[in-house]
Amino acid sequence: MLKRILICAAFMVAFAARSSAQPVFSNIFPPEEYAARRSKLISQIGDGVAILQGTTERPGEQPLRQSNQFYYLCGVNEPRAILMIDGKTKRSTLFLYGGADRRERMFGSALMPGDMAAKETGLDAVLAREEFAKALEAIGREGRAIYTPFRPEVLGNASSSDVITLARNTREDPWDGRPSREEAFIQKLKSAAPNSNVQNLDPMLDAMRAIKSPREIAIIREATRITGLAIMEAMRDAKPGMFEYELQADAEYVFKKYGSQGAAYFALIATGQNTLYSHYHRNTSKLQDGDLVQFDYAPDYKWYVSDVTRVFPANGKFTPRQREFYTIYLRLYQAVMTSIKVHTAPSAIIKEAVAKMDAIMSSYKFTDPKIKEAATRFVERYRSSTSNSLGHTIGMEVHDVRPPGPTLEPGLLFTIEPAMQIPDEHIGIRLEDVILITEKGYENLSGFVPVEIADIEKLMTEPGLSKSRPQTGQK
Repeated sequence: MLKRILICAAFMVAFAARSSAQPVFSNIFPPEEYAARRSKLISQIGDGVAILQGTTERPGEQPLRQSNQFYYLCGVNEPRAILMIDGKTKRSTLFLYGGADRRERMFGSALMPGDMAAKETGLDAVLAREEFAKALEAIGREGRAIYTPFRPEVLGNASSSDVITLARNTREDPWDGRPSREEAFIQKLKSAAPNSNVQNLDPMLDAMRAIKSPREIAIIREATRITGLAIMEAMRDAKPGMFEYELQADAEYVFKKYGSQGAAYFALIATGQNTLYSHYHRNTSKLQDGDLVQFDYAPDYKWYVSDVTRVFPANGKFTPRQREFYTIYLRLYQAVMTSIKVHTAPSAIIKEAVAKMDAIMSSYKFTDPKIKEAATRFVERYRSSTSNSLGHTIGMEVHDVRPPGPTLEPGLLFTIEPAMQIPDEHIGIRLEDVILITEKGYENLSGFVPVEIADIEKLMTEPGLSKSRPQTGQK
């Protein structure tokens, strides 16, 4: 019996040592990156307190992905955690939900309250969630302002606009009517701290997230590299008779090969007449000889995303008409890109781009009146535009937080993705690139992904993934 006890004890010591060695805190950024963000937030909230709740466990066998606002400030991926950032004491405390022992036994690691967790995260204290009520009560007695996100949480495969719409539709549905989790949390805070004024934290965090740090840019650069490799793999593999979802599989192989958590958004892979739709994602159509394929798909990589689109012929060769359509579109698209300047308002960039487009249109040799009409509409949309935007920002979300000001400043990341269409034929073309604003101008992070016809056709002569694996199942 004693021998068995000693063996069990030795096993438990070894298990504890192995468990403590497990990476319980993600190393996407060092603790000082998150600490700098919290310090910047503290400078804005005065004597107030920022309180954020982490996301819940996932239903079923799904990996946990922390919400963006919470993760941005501490980098902790644990369920039902609460983060408190105290502007008065300048201390940040994490309150962890129970069940860490069980999660460690099941998943291999979990963050547990204590000094070790505080050291690993760079937080001042990591306590059990049961301690949160006492801390909140003290804040309520002082009547200090409480800042918390009002917007519904954003997880993977979503952007702020998506969750806002879902929450509104749910609230207004007469057969549903539930408040969002954030609305319920706000009411809890008000009840527990009635003397405190509860204010919206989202505008502060959005302004901070809008301009990316060098470390964030490095992550998005890698996400864009993975995106480009995935698109190029789909180009190599494409051929008539394949289904759109097979090209999606090519991309997802690349996503996982390079460590992505998943997809940034549903795969927008459209062939033939499906190219008219901006967000077509059924991906069930078969590639036909003579079709163009529009491929728009990117990974969720270390809580950051990319967003790149390319167009290529299903059979590897552009027809003469497709060449005319694609080439004029590409030249007009490049007129926009080459007009981008740092410290400049998008409206001024658009004005310069239109002047370039007019010159391109006047010298282009059109043979097809429908293509000329489509190109003319494309230019006129820019000419009459009153928007102060060239596209949409990217970051932790594929449609990320708004730019912080009226001009393009270093550290801003966004995409341009104008479409040119022939509606009566139900076809369109849309390219998309990731633009980083720098001190000297801009950098096209996705510029390595082929856009010129000759480069696309050359790439498509190379063997794709389907050549190296057996074909199974029926089409």
